Amino acid sequence: MILQDTKGFLFGVDAVLLTDFVKKVPEGGSVLDICSGNGIIPILLAAKTKAGHIDGLEIQEDVVDMASRSVYMNELEERITMTCGDLKEINRYYKAHSFDVVTVNPPYTKESGGLTGENDSRIIARHEVKCSLSDVIKASAQMLKFGGAFFMVHRPQRLVDIMSLMREYQIEPKRMQLSYNTRESEPNLVFIEGRYKGNPELRIEPPLILDEQGEK
Repeated sequence: MILQDTKGFLFGVDAVLLTDFVKKVPEGGSVLDICSGNGIIPILLAAKTKAGHIDGLEIQEDVVDMASRSVYMNELEERITMTCGDLKEINRYYKAHSFDVVTVNPPYTKESGGLTGENDSRIIARHEVKCSLSDVIKASAQMLKFGGAFFMVHRPQRLVDIMSLMREYQIEPKRMQLSYNTRESEPNLVFIEGRYKGNPELRIEPPLILDEQGEK
């Protein structure tokens, strides 16, 4: 059960598919979900993996409160901790290089200026008003152990930026998959896995085709 504010940003299929893309978490391993929103990714990973403890970091206090209540309702308090904080100050909340896995479903759209309602949860979730793509990848690199795994979902249009920033912050791209709504459509999501200070080698997985209802 996931609590959501129907007037705010609601999680989508991208968050669910990202947890499918996370093929394996070390048994008892530590996981950090950045831009965690209502906690959907930590809750799904707790169900799908044998991760030890899962932390979620989210900047919006009311959203963190709702996520914490979802954790409680799912009886996952011993496995999931939600924290309200700014990822640009991530070292205030967690010890550097202490996580086996970092996941992130960040805002997809560059800040264009002139946005109104910059404290609106929908704008914060969709637009880079509180953090940039560079901020997200830098924070992830600061948290990953040597060889730790990074998993992110984003828009294919940002793929060049993603690859460039991952290399800049020493997260080596290792695996990628594009998602399509139909076989005739252009890709609308990209899933990417990287390893902190890993060796260079990128594997492209077969495309993920969704039907019109967003199902596999």
